[in-house]
Amino acid sequence: MSANSKTAAGSSSSSGSPSCIALIRQSLEHMGHFSAGSVAAGGANGLDSNHVEFEDAVPHIFVVLGASGDLAKKKIYPTLWYLFRDGLLPKNTTFVGYARSKLDIETLKNNCKPYMNVKDTQKKEHDDFWKVNHYVAGSYTARRDFELLDQELACLEKGTRANRLYYLALPPSVFHDVTSNISTCCMAKKGWTRVIVEKPFGRDLDSSNVLSKHLASLFKEEELYRIDHYLGKEMVQNLMTLRFANRIFGPTWNRENISSVMISFKEPFGTQGRGGYFDEFGIIRDVMQNHLLQILCLVAMEKPPSTGADDIRNEKVKVLKCTQTLTMHDVVLGQYVGNPNGKGEQKLGYLDDPTVPKGSGTPTFALGVLRINNERWDGVPFFLRCGKALNERKAEVRIQYRDVPGDIFDGQCKRNELVIRVQPGEAVYVKMMTKTPGMSFEMEETELDLTYLSRYKDAVLPDAYERLILDVFCGNQMHFVRSDELTEAWRIFTPLLHEIDSQKVKSIPYVYGSRGPKEADELFDRNGFKFYGTYKWKPSP
Repeated sequence: MSANSKTAAGSSSSSGSPSCIALIRQSLEHMGHFSAGSVAAGGANGLDSNHVEFEDAVPHIFVVLGASGDLAKKKIYPTLWYLFRDGLLPKNTTFVGYARSKLDIETLKNNCKPYMNVKDTQKKEHDDFWKVNHYVAGSYTARRDFELLDQELACLEKGTRANRLYYLALPPSVFHDVTSNISTCCMAKKGWTRVIVEKPFGRDLDSSNVLSKHLASLFKEEELYRIDHYLGKEMVQNLMTLRFANRIFGPTWNRENISSVMISFKEPFGTQGRGGYFDEFGIIRDVMQNHLLQILCLVAMEKPPSTGADDIRNEKVKVLKCTQTLTMHDVVLGQYVGNPNGKGEQKLGYLDDPTVPKGSGTPTFALGVLRINNERWDGVPFFLRCGKALNERKAEVRIQYRDVPGDIFDGQCKRNELVIRVQPGEAVYVKMMTKTPGMSFEMEETELDLTYLSRYKDAVLPDAYERLILDVFCGNQMHFVRSDELTEAWRIFTPLLHEIDSQKVKSIPYVYGSRGPKEADELFDRNGFKFYGTYKWKPSP
């Protein structure tokens, strides 16, 4: 499992490595050949959630709703530029921005420029990208403005077929009006329509159900792509391959061998002056209920019949249905305070952010213990831990195995762990015991290591948004959230969230740059997780 050549996976913000881009293009071309026959068989709409296609020769229009906003300029337009630059989009793809602000393309281009990472050698390509961009100003509520948008799109569509994609880079407050107007006025006349919806998907079970019912009244499930960017990350997508393509893991992936599973998301910085938005949701709604729960599903689900989107999502829903509702007894909440010995922002606590309401009790740290009531996982705690202003930047899955029975090494053995590092430095490693050099049976911890930085030399992997937007072009819903997944996810968390809100549950203070509240360590200990503190993984040089 140890890599021979030393590697790394970067971000596609710079040009991807030729070999990596070539592999992606090859897979798209394969899907294009496949779809040529399947479109005729399945109809022009291509609406089968297990059907993946890449229609390279068909015109596509990608509409960014909320084009003047932060998400669009910092993430969506740069992602579209990277895909365009690397030749990964259908040949005849046009981009249309729509927002209330009265802008021209040159202004939009300048707004996005700081986030585009354009090299000097790419200026011509960058100019070519903006030549296929258009902008329409209009209201989010007025039907007439969407009729005018539809007319603009129709003028750009050429040939007998044309597909439309809509990205809702918008606040939830306008979702209802915008989606209604798209459904009424702007559906594709000569091909399929796909709508990408950003989280939050509601604040609790009731509000999520209202949104889901509204969307279901307007679009088929196959037309909806609820995006959770964590499902686009390389190591999250690798979880299924690790589990189901390797014989060595399958026999031990159960309650008889695994003691606990920890899924962590840690950030070393605070709200950085943007706490007003964060305070509306808190760390549970922002990270735990979506990103971490989705990873839990991939770790815990049974083997699906195929890699088809619905087969995979069916298994994820089964796991969620077996997961017990989270209660305060199994939760620790924290809020960071300034570190008097820190530097710069580290001296400031959450409540020192001027955008945070005075006296807010919103947690910036949460640890929850989920329990899955099925034959495979009964009795195995799943720890979901997330927080801001902690001691390191890290997102990982840590599977801790049970103690070795019949110990003959005088208690030197420490538990094996399988760690899937999502960020930074994508890696998979197994923590294990080995004998130290010498005449005695002294032991130490080491690892079997597959570090992407060392194994995939010079590989520049597409980032999560690039993967997911490309998935939408291909009609691949595997990495998007289905409505029944949302319902079960909110069922698990809603009672807890209502209790926190109604009882104004106080968060435990923890110092900026620490590991979080000490009460979190106590909750780990009560549930059988062993933290040794004697070993720290270092990526291969």
